[in-house]
Amino acid sequence: MAGLDQKTPHPTDITLHKKSRLLELSFADGSHFKLPCEYLRVFSPSAEVRGHGPGQETLQTGKRNVEITDLAAVGNYAIQPFFSDGHDTGIYSWDLLYSLGVNYTQFWAEYLARLEMAGANRDVDSTTKPPTGGSCSKH
Repeated sequence: MAGLDQKTPHPTDITLHKKSRLLELSFADGSHFKLPCEYLRVFSPSAEVRGHGPGQETLQTGKRNVEITDLAAVGNYAIQPFFSDGHDTGIYSWDLLYSLGVNYTQFWAEYLARLEMAGANRDVDSTTKPPTGGSCSKH
């Protein structure tokens, strides 16, 4: 998770637009961002996405149609989105949301380039593990 910088403006308004799959954010400095749910999902600050250290990141694929189904406040410093693909472990601090807004064009272009280099795409999810279950045999 991004650190909590006292200089980062705090949000004054957060609106989830479910039909257009956008999270709209207004900040105290007048900044205003409309961030797609897909973008927020692929840049989740969770360990599942970022790993536990440099080089452990998992490229997120097949998230084009992901939605945010719910949002929860986390103290006075963050939100926790609940995504339609079951992902719900990312805590998005005000710093991170502001950075994702300010750097949207650059971050999104870099993400698309990583997808292309990996031969992956936004429609086929190769990162979600299939659920385990069924019978299990012990020897």
